Amino acid sequence: MNRPTRRPRLTAPATAAVAAAVLSLGLAGCGASDSGSATSNTATGNGNAPAWCGSKKAVLGMTDGFGGNSWRLITTASAKEEAAKCPSITSFEYADGQGNTQKAIADVQGMVAKGVNALVVFPDAGEAMLPALRSAYKAGVVTVPYRVAPGGKPGVDYDVFVDTKFAADGRNWGEWIKKILPDGGNILFLSGPPGNSQGRDEAEGLRSVLGSDSRYTFIGEQPFEVTNWDPAETQKVLTSAISQNARIDVIVSDFGPSLVGALPVFEQSGRSIPAIAASDGNVLSCFWEDHKAKNPDFKLFTVSTQNDHSRLAVQHAVARATGGQVPASSTFPSLVFEDSTAEDKPVQCERDLPDDVYLSAEMSGADQAKVLK
Repeated sequence: MNRPTRRPRLTAPATAAVAAAVLSLGLAGCGASDSGSATSNTATGNGNAPAWCGSKKAVLGMTDGFGGNSWRLITTASAKEEAAKCPSITSFEYADGQGNTQKAIADVQGMVAKGVNALVVFPDAGEAMLPALRSAYKAGVVTVPYRVAPGGKPGVDYDVFVDTKFAADGRNWGEWIKKILPDGGNILFLSGPPGNSQGRDEAEGLRSVLGSDSRYTFIGEQPFEVTNWDPAETQKVLTSAISQNARIDVIVSDFGPSLVGALPVFEQSGRSIPAIAASDGNVLSCFWEDHKAKNPDFKLFTVSTQNDHSRLAVQHAVARATGGQVPASSTFPSLVFEDSTAEDKPVQCERDLPDDVYLSAEMSGADQAKVLK
């Protein structure tokens, strides 16, 4: 990403070094794989094991389809922090697929070869990862994909898929839009790559609230404008939308921080920044604080960016591998985080922290800053 930050932005080539540093958050010891792409540490535990932590010793592995941005680093660090709560986890192995599907598949296979007892997988490549997941499951490894649907069936291809209902975010955004724009308005929705399932599900949820009301008009490409979750591309898309639409009442985005570099275009064109419904990020909240006074239409509503989704996946994997109590739900909830129009959910801006922290996460902003340093 190219957007400016108050601290140096982490880039993908730095991932390996940062991943090693991240492991110090709650895990002790050291080690490395022969491939150089995975790291290993010994868990210390906190003495008060949660119910999902059983007494059987186990090695936990985690593979990531791509680990090279701040959101992924914090999400991975959150998983490690959660694993550290269970003293039965004797070692934590991590591998970054670096955006390469074949490497991500090889990483899963490598974890099985190392002898991990449980494996949490962020299967970015979707169904392309299914054969590797199935192979791990058939080899007796507790296998838990999460967030990106890999296809297949629980109990046949893996133990459980820990999902989240992206449509719920869309519904939350829709209900807020109805509240702040009761007379209707023009809505511009931005998401990632073409056809991505997250954007499709969010669009479905948004339209389930607003789609049948003729007062609301969805403008731009449908079901969403494609930005690839890239700030530079977002700026291009938004600049074009501003020139083509005399009225944009609300912008919806499932990666709120990527909007920041583009929003000043409204001011430059003599228009108020419109209402924003998005996912949270410190940079977006601080931008709102800095610009709200001069932009009367600039209201902000965010949902949690869900770094802690990985924690629920870890709980499921650890419970099954150690004989602990399996969590009752396999769905990570969609939660509202900020609402500038509501006193009980104020916008949160921490200026002494990096832009690339997510204050909705369980991990403190200060600890996130250590991960990103």
